[in-house]
Amino acid sequence: MSNHHTYKKIELVGSSRTSIEDAINNALSEASKSLKNLEWFEVVDTRGHIENGAVGHYQVTLKVGFRITDS
Repeated sequence: MSNHHTYKKIELVGSSRTSIEDAINNALSEASKSLKNLEWFEVVDTRGHIENGAVGHYQVTLKVGFRITDS
């Protein structure tokens, strides 16, 4: 086992019709299907899509960090 960790950081955009929290969880859930060792996230932007004068989708941009395998 290594005495240090090395991480890669990517940017994702998640969306949800119900809430910002769901948008975050949707992005992380989808990312976890193809990425291993997800360890942290940071919300860097929040916005929404408007439909008929109301919120249609909440959208969040996340920076997600994952540990490089064996580091």
